Amino acid sequence: MIMGIYSVQTIGDRIKDNTYVGRGIVIGKSEDGKKAVFAYFIMGRSENSRNRIFKEEGENVTIYPFDASKVADPSLIIYSPVRKYRNSVIVTNGDQTDTIYDFLAQGKTFEEALETRCFEPDSPNFTPRISGILHFADADFTYKLSILKSADEAGSACNRYTFSYTPCNGLGHFIHTYNHDGNPIPTFTGEPERVIIPDDIQTFANDLWNNLNQANKISLYVRYTDLATGKFDKILINKNE
Repeated sequence: MIMGIYSVQTIGDRIKDNTYVGRGIVIGKSEDGKKAVFAYFIMGRSENSRNRIFKEEGENVTIYPFDASKVADPSLIIYSPVRKYRNSVIVTNGDQTDTIYDFLAQGKTFEEALETRCFEPDSPNFTPRISGILHFADADFTYKLSILKSADEAGSACNRYTFSYTPCNGLGHFIHTYNHDGNPIPTFTGEPERVIIPDDIQTFANDLWNNLNQANKISLYVRYTDLATGKFDKILINKNE
């Protein structure tokens, strides 16, 4: 780990002592500079939230109930966290995935799409909407992360933050919905956290999955895309399966 303002840790070290980081997005570049990397995971405390699995649909990923008979409210838990649009991949923690996709299809931007959205209406938590996008071009890529969160504990206004990155070898950025467990759950604060991105997808996926809180983790999806060929390797893990 490098100390100071540019401190970098493994993803496992970032999360291992945190019982509830909520939902999380990691985007970065492998150490050898050959692969674009992203990961998305979900956690849950309620029976409704824990009753979920990831399913791949082509190059997209959708969340479905594990047991449809137990779904109490699908509005904030069933969505597509990963969608591909032309040479971009969208990763989010809610149905704003579709908003971003639709805006890109209209020739508009990631930021313009998110100007139309807000944090989730789940008072008193007001869960932030976190989003990421990878844009591929010329055998390389750039990426952005965004968070939409309540301006105060009453949910009276929405603040929007976007972070744009030029990839660096071996470096990723990690944004998650909550700082830690609580009641209400405290919203993520500060800039996305810097994490080490190893060359091996299994090493990275294991480090992430094994250090998420055992009781609260639900599903994980990791993708490593070869920048030269566009082909990708992926790992999908569902606790419920």
